[in-house]
Amino acid sequence: MKTICLAALLCAAFAGCTSNPPPPAWKGNAGSALAAFSDAYLRGDTNIAETEFARARGEMASTGRPDLVAHAELVRCATRVASLEYDACPAFEALAQDTTPAERAYAAYLAGRWDGLDAALLPEQHRAVLAAARAVDGKSVLAAIGDPLARLVAAGALMRQARIAPADIVLATGTASEQGWRRPLLMWLGVSLKLAQAAGDTAEAARLQRRIDLAGATPLALP
Repeated sequence: MKTICLAALLCAAFAGCTSNPPPPAWKGNAGSALAAFSDAYLRGDTNIAETEFARARGEMASTGRPDLVAHAELVRCATRVASLEYDACPAFEALAQDTTPAERAYAAYLAGRWDGLDAALLPEQHRAVLAAARAVDGKSVLAAIGDPLARLVAAGALMRQARIAPADIVLATGTASEQGWRRPLLMWLGVSLKLAQAAGDTAEAARLQRRIDLAGATPLALP
């Protein structure tokens, strides 16, 4: 009886005696590697980020499905936008023909191609951002986005369009600071510093420079 019970426990633990096989290893590996990439990149650990991204891309490429690899590239592009680092996301574009309309719409949103963009195709938290930005009323829109990374992605997209409200610059800076994401924090502090200098606010500029010096005391880990 004890032998039977032990066998049952082992089967339950390793899912080896059920009719439902465990998910393919690549799914968990790719998901954890993509999450590790984003976190490392935002913290400024470029070497770790590139290693984790290569691991995630390799796991997805093992399926022979370009749509999955394109998804990884879209995550990388969004993480860069969150850090105010812009490009045309060329690695995604090379695979775009095999992706969904929603993914292509999100890529266009990140790239600043908003003319004619169907907001209904975007992730829910970004639909309101697009609508508010098109209204050009200067109202804050980021506070309604609960996820910190999504909030910074939206802030980066608005900054790229030069449609970000002053309150959202403050919120983006605070979000990066709270999460300990040094790469976007330094970028947003730099934006605020330029605004303070342009306004002639020397006290605020000095305060922001002290924060930049502190956060940047250890240089970002570059490849």
